[in-house]
Amino acid sequence: MDHEEYRWRGKEMVDYICQYLTNIRERRVYPDVEPGYMRDQLPDGAPLEPENWDNIFRDIENIIMPGVVHWQSPQMHAYFPALTSWPSLLGDMLADAINCLGFTWASSPACTELEMNVMDWLAQMMGLPETFLHYHPSSKGGGILQSTVSESTLVALLAARKNKILEMKTSEPNVDDSILNSRLIAYASDQAHSSVEKAGLISLVKVRFLPVDENFALRGETLGKAVQEDRNRGLVPIFVCATLGTTGVCAFDSLSELGPICAKENLWLHVDAAYAGTAFLCPEYRSFLTGIEYADSFTFNPSKWMMVHFDCTAFWVKDKFKLQQTFSVNPLYLRHPNSGSATDFMHWQIPLSRRFRSLKLWFVIRSFGVKKLQEHVRHGTEMAKYFESLLRSDPLFEIPAKRHLGLVVFRLKKEASW
Repeated sequence: MDHEEYRWRGKEMVDYICQYLTNIRERRVYPDVEPGYMRDQLPDGAPLEPENWDNIFRDIENIIMPGVVHWQSPQMHAYFPALTSWPSLLGDMLADAINCLGFTWASSPACTELEMNVMDWLAQMMGLPETFLHYHPSSKGGGILQSTVSESTLVALLAARKNKILEMKTSEPNVDDSILNSRLIAYASDQAHSSVEKAGLISLVKVRFLPVDENFALRGETLGKAVQEDRNRGLVPIFVCATLGTTGVCAFDSLSELGPICAKENLWLHVDAAYAGTAFLCPEYRSFLTGIEYADSFTFNPSKWMMVHFDCTAFWVKDKFKLQQTFSVNPLYLRHPNSGSATDFMHWQIPLSRRFRSLKLWFVIRSFGVKKLQEHVRHGTEMAKYFESLLRSDPLFEIPAKRHLGLVVFRLKKEASW
């Protein structure tokens, strides 16, 4: 395929995508297929000779679409939203064409520079502390786009682990890191996302899941008691993952109570606001952020409610040097004349290379503006209120948890019968 055929085929693909998304409500949301359905439709091996593009394009409908779950359908009600938008799609189209590997500033200055600026925009749009900004005189923190909130939680835990082990080394210099690591313990509520447990498995840090109150929130008293219990057992508490908008019921842990305890006990406070974070674009929802000044890191998914498609996870830290001491591996072939003075995001993450994710976020913010994005959140919340009112007026259903934002928890009453 040369550039002229690409121009023609590219327009054909854009037309197909437009038709797909415009008429997506007509498709069955969940595919009627069984595991292995595709095996009999494909050859046993890859083709030796080039295939005609018309045949490849035809197989999108014949082979791919029958097995697709249509997440963009208005009739898709599983999990949380995973919204996209036309500007977001255009951003990734350009990013894919540029195809930069933005591991250092020198590997693509625009990739790093745009991300730093857009992450500062986003932090300011949400009312996050100035300590999370790249460009602020009193800040030594900043933001980066990770692939998922799961990865962000792991990155935060690894940074907390490294920081604590270095601290322990000052008094126990001859003790092996693995021995020190075995003493560490982290905390989250029993409503926290499964990625917290996975982060513990990967980092070999014990994670203790704590009970919540009647509103499914983790409270300060519970955390304080657990920390003292574990210190008495000879363990070293290092990390707390507080959730703003839990997966099950969209509950909010009490940052105003957890924060002071984390500060007193020298615990890294990581805030997971995967779904709910987008709501903080609206000032009226920022009461949930009370206590955010205690946070060492904060993450949320614009790819859930902000119309920026996956993957796009915003992650901020208060102290970027704690990330860099965790992930810095700096061979000669990756150094450049501005090493040390410019931001090299390879030192802020697990992989080396990274995509130009900030383009789609930049396109979306500019195309909608803050006011339209706020309207989008408010509309979704009002729709949830309306849905909740319908449930409350129906004798078959009950609402076991308080509604927050766009998530309504409901179930059939035990005595209900059809």
